Amino acid sequence: MARRPHSVLPLLARQAAKVLGLAALGGSGAWLAYSRFAVDHRRPLPRALPGRLDALDTRAGAVALYGSAGGSGPPLLLIHSINAAASAYEVRPLYLHYDGRCPVYALDLPGFGLSERARRRYTPDLMVEAIHAAAGEIRRRHDGAALNALALSLSAEYLARAALERPRDYRGLALISPTGFDARLSGRSPRGGHRGRERLRATLDAPPWGRALFDALVSRPSMRFFLEKTWGSPDIDEGLLAYGYASAHRPGAQHAPFCFIAGHLFPTDATALYEALDLPVLVIHGTRGDFVDYRDLPRFAGRRNWTVMRLPTGAFPHFEDLATVTRALDGFGAAVTEVASA
Repeated sequence: MARRPHSVLPLLARQAAKVLGLAALGGSGAWLAYSRFAVDHRRPLPRALPGRLDALDTRAGAVALYGSAGGSGPPLLLIHSINAAASAYEVRPLYLHYDGRCPVYALDLPGFGLSERARRRYTPDLMVEAIHAAAGEIRRRHDGAALNALALSLSAEYLARAALERPRDYRGLALISPTGFDARLSGRSPRGGHRGRERLRATLDAPPWGRALFDALVSRPSMRFFLEKTWGSPDIDEGLLAYGYASAHRPGAQHAPFCFIAGHLFPTDATALYEALDLPVLVIHGTRGDFVDYRDLPRFAGRRNWTVMRLPTGAFPHFEDLATVTRALDGFGAAVTEVASA
């Protein structure tokens, strides 16, 4: 059995408490001044991916959708994970690999990347709505064709719910390092619930302290620390670190991550969502790093529509072993097509 990992919520909470303590010792006014005048929050954020870039209108505001319509076969939608500096850059190796091979798309979820970052309560409902908007737009561009979709980490739970709510949109789901298979984040609560603590969110995101606290949490040393936890190694992707740093220092970048830290983006129904899926599902996860608790996954691996692959990597195996991941995705896609044609 894999060792029990440090949950991401306690890790972030401890880091936030440490930063608050250091700020108090060093003088809160000095830290506020540093955040306001020494940290550049206005530097333009470059595109994470090539191709067409559109803004989709959703209840969470404008959501950025990257797309490249070249190639043949069913379209593929890629969905990044949720963390303090998340963006579509997290799926960049996969997007670049499939660009020209099949129509490939990737979105920045609400509150991240080039999507709108208003100060609001970010919940699984908003993330699922953004996925619905992306899937609908992709199908419109491809004569109503159902798509394959891939999600990283926590976003796997949003994708599972999206597929349950609109099953005709999807042919198959690929989940890389999905959450919800451990004791802390599993659950069968009624659909739509989350683990949010509103008082904590309001405290973290209160101006003027919120921006200063977030600047400390997304310093380069702090971001490197969390990426090394994700990789299970110091050999992280430096491009991802650089883009994440730039993305985390845009105006409003703190609002969605504070909802993440306060629990609002963690569903309470992960187990029920996964159990209800009846379309083909591929799970790929690594065995290295702090986020490797899949104790409930063997029960799903025995299902006819589920395929599980373990790799000797961290939680982002597509950065470490792209060839193996894409071979698995291609084989899975071919199998889905064969089943659909039967």
